[in-house]
Amino acid sequence: MGTNREKMINGEPYLPADPELDADRRRGWREMARFNAHDPEDLDGMYSILKGFVAEIGENSTFMQRLQIEYGYNTRIGANSFMNYDGIILDCGPVTIGDHVMMGPRVQLLTALHPVEDHDARIEGWETTAPIVIGDKVWFGGGVIVCPGVTIGNNTVVGAGSVVTRDLPAHVLAVGNPARVVRKI
Repeated sequence: MGTNREKMINGEPYLPADPELDADRRRGWREMARFNAHDPEDLDGMYSILKGFVAEIGENSTFMQRLQIEYGYNTRIGANSFMNYDGIILDCGPVTIGDHVMMGPRVQLLTALHPVEDHDARIEGWETTAPIVIGDKVWFGGGVIVCPGVTIGNNTVVGAGSVVTRDLPAHVLAVGNPARVVRKI
């Protein structure tokens, strides 16, 4: 069976209204409040807070304030990556960010899925998750939304305001809602 946390991480149906997950979310709120209240000129201190919160963060990665990460233990960040202001990572499912990834302001990485056809299950609060994987040297313009279950290949650029609903291969420029490949790069 497994706990709701185990089910959540594995993408199985789970109920987020669970004491263990509630405690995990509250820890996330506290850590994000600490991070967002930290002196913005103390990048080393901000990095240290993230290092103690997320599952993994590579050297020289910088995430700007008004960052929101839900659980932390499902987020892995490579080296030399950057997320601009107002980033959101809903990591109920695994989120993997490669090395040298650049993300503009208000980028959202969302792993939660809710029942579409089973209205009763949705009302009861059932969820599933699907992982997000972002390759190395990816660049997101401002306001990009990456939906659950998406993998983005190395060296891909996603234009501002795009909504990524499907996997994107390496070495492409993708734009729009839904994001579509417009050319190889």
